[in-house]
Amino acid sequence: MEEMLKKVISGDRRTVARAITMVENRDPRRYKMLAGLRSRVSHALVVGITGPPGAGKSALADRLITEYRRKGLTVGIIAVDPSSPFTGGALLGDRIRMQQHATDSGVFIRSMGTRGSLGGLSLATGEAAQILAASGKDIILIETVGVGQSEMEIMKIADTTIVVLTPGGGDSIQTIKAGIMEIADVFALNKADLPGARRMAREVRIMVETNCHGAPWCPPVVETVTINGQGVSELAQAVKNHCQYLSESGKLEEKRQQRVLDELSETIISLFGEWLGRQGQQQGLLTNAAHRVASGQADPYGAAVAMLQGIFAGGFKEEIYSFGCQDVL
Repeated sequence: MEEMLKKVISGDRRTVARAITMVENRDPRRYKMLAGLRSRVSHALVVGITGPPGAGKSALADRLITEYRRKGLTVGIIAVDPSSPFTGGALLGDRIRMQQHATDSGVFIRSMGTRGSLGGLSLATGEAAQILAASGKDIILIETVGVGQSEMEIMKIADTTIVVLTPGGGDSIQTIKAGIMEIADVFALNKADLPGARRMAREVRIMVETNCHGAPWCPPVVETVTINGQGVSELAQAVKNHCQYLSESGKLEEKRQQRVLDELSETIISLFGEWLGRQGQQQGLLTNAAHRVASGQADPYGAAVAMLQGIFAGGFKEEIYSFGCQDVL
């Protein structure tokens, strides 16, 4: 593990890929690895790219990579694709759109499936971003699946969230319905060469200005065309301006503190869920409780409380070490 940590921090591509596979597969050893990477001070900026399917998120990410590389910055990309609810597989097609960067040593591209996770991201996305940051990447782009009206997990991971819109995606009422006014730090109106783009840009700007109410940061609306790269440098500058605002206002520290709190809560729930799944199979805890509820001997809430009391009075502390976390705890 020590050798692996050294190679991840040095930016070894093969080891970084192995580390991300470890967190994707929910390998118990990932806890020790991630704990070791915490010692690596990272100043990476995490940028989320989200929006409806077909908005051009992958093409826009590809253009942003080119822009950042032109400035000498290293880039890590996590592209999340939907997993089939029937087969569990995923067509990891985003790398096809980024082939021109495949041989660039300053770019690391990783696709991953959602594996049933809601919110437009995979469960391992945040941990994969930590690995890329520890490996020395300056910018980390996270492209979500085509999100709907309630899949907003990207705002918990990203420092800056770009919401990609396109003409023909609905009227201004639909834009408000999607809840994107709350999560967008920057709007990218992509395919701005299509009919109706100017009208939509005007409507979005009016809604943004109405929603700002004198707020210190008002999300800019940048018109982009990925075919010829129009507006991409302006989009990168808007992201930089937002990062500067976060840093100067102290909001960046607040965001990252909240991210740590979210990560801690999710880790507790994940550990407990893994333990309960193992013990449930070995000792039939859930099956026995369900039988008592079904037979009328207990109600669901009473059975759950009794189970929790038994768990925390029993072997939970000892069993937790079997996950490979003993060197971390």
